[in-house]
Amino acid sequence: MLPAYVLLDLETTGATPLRDRITEIGLIRYEGGVEVSRWQTLVNPEMHISSFIQGITGINNDMVKDAPLFQDVAADLMTYLQGAVLCAHNVRFDHGFLKSEFKRLGITLRQNVLCTVKLSRLLYPEHKSHGLDAIIQRHGIACSSRHRAMGDVEVMAAFLEIAQLEHGAYKLEQTANQLLKGQTLPAGIDPQLLEDMPETPGVYLFYGDNTLPLYVGKSVNIRSRVLSHFSGDHARTKSMRISQEIKHIEWIETAGEFGALLLESRLIKERQPIYNRQLRRERQLCSWQLSDSSTQTPLLTLVNHDDITPASLGQSYGTYRSKRQAVAALRQIVEAHQLCPQWVGLEPGQGPCFAFQLKRCKGVCCGKESPDIHYLRLKQALIAQQLKYWPYPGKIGIKESNADNGKSSIHVFEHWNYLGSAEDEAACAELLLSKSDFYFDLDSYKLLLKELGKAKIKIIQL
Repeated sequence: MLPAYVLLDLETTGATPLRDRITEIGLIRYEGGVEVSRWQTLVNPEMHISSFIQGITGINNDMVKDAPLFQDVAADLMTYLQGAVLCAHNVRFDHGFLKSEFKRLGITLRQNVLCTVKLSRLLYPEHKSHGLDAIIQRHGIACSSRHRAMGDVEVMAAFLEIAQLEHGAYKLEQTANQLLKGQTLPAGIDPQLLEDMPETPGVYLFYGDNTLPLYVGKSVNIRSRVLSHFSGDHARTKSMRISQEIKHIEWIETAGEFGALLLESRLIKERQPIYNRQLRRERQLCSWQLSDSSTQTPLLTLVNHDDITPASLGQSYGTYRSKRQAVAALRQIVEAHQLCPQWVGLEPGQGPCFAFQLKRCKGVCCGKESPDIHYLRLKQALIAQQLKYWPYPGKIGIKESNADNGKSSIHVFEHWNYLGSAEDEAACAELLLSKSDFYFDLDSYKLLLKELGKAKIKIIQL
């Protein structure tokens, strides 16, 4: 398949590399398509193995009590991995644990990796499931020790033999190389970035020749999203233009997707990257503001978002990029609900309006309809466009945590304004004392409104 590769599987105390540890390693090394060595060992994780994990792997605390520590087997493991591509089923899991273990020893693991799950998807696209259990069933592979390291490695070895028989050695090699080539960055970018990029939520920034970013993006998986910019044929896309100009990549990890969305929005507004358009601040945004009285005409006044206050939010309707767009939208509403264009402010004049003569207005302008009824109908027609009042007595925090990277944040808001995120009590206290002028930011408003609508959300009254 490849000049040199190692099929590897790990058993662990859990799913989080930063917190959990390795309990068993199994591997087979191949050179020139021939097995040259195999190695397996239990590892003392220096922590308790839960009964749940024991039930899955069959590895209990007594079995690893006298096993070597990872630091005792690290040198042997590195010898087996030397100059080879690391292959595993869901390789990011195993690779993530190995990187964390080596990092504890002050060693940075640099290893080309290939995922046999992705290999199976490319070779057998007609099948929906590509987990080891599905592959065992699909190809009739015998496995006497499932969820033990060497047992799972032998399943992978059998799968590759079957794939070579069914597709041929050339097709298998070509597909493997296709996956390896997908893990590339633009020329001039340090390949070590591939190893350093986290697979956790956050924001990434692409830079050219200066300190202003070309592009700011967010993802629940930074590494995967960054690589997606460069893994396909982007000859006619924005990604191709970015890849030609990019000289440097940075990223900021967050506790979750909500934090990434907030940070992305803030950075784009502050830095104005040339390849971001949708989230740039639209300084000309405006809304219709409803009068307090049914007889105070015009009933609607167009105001800029700079003029919206916390007290007037519930009386503001719609968000428009221009006066022309706002007028066109309101005219459609007026015509659809037989409202009076004079009273809402679309047309000048007194007495019966032209729409009434065409039977498109119910006659508030000439005493045929009560102003109160007309006012209620107008409010009902606009309800879908209504900006909401702030529903809390003061500041609130939205708590977000991520077990994979150990991050936890409290995102602080007041009157829909995003004040910032705090990772500790001191930072949170500082945000609570902060005072900022109210500005209605549509992006923060939409993001928080959507987040508040989720079932599993932790709101802290601050």
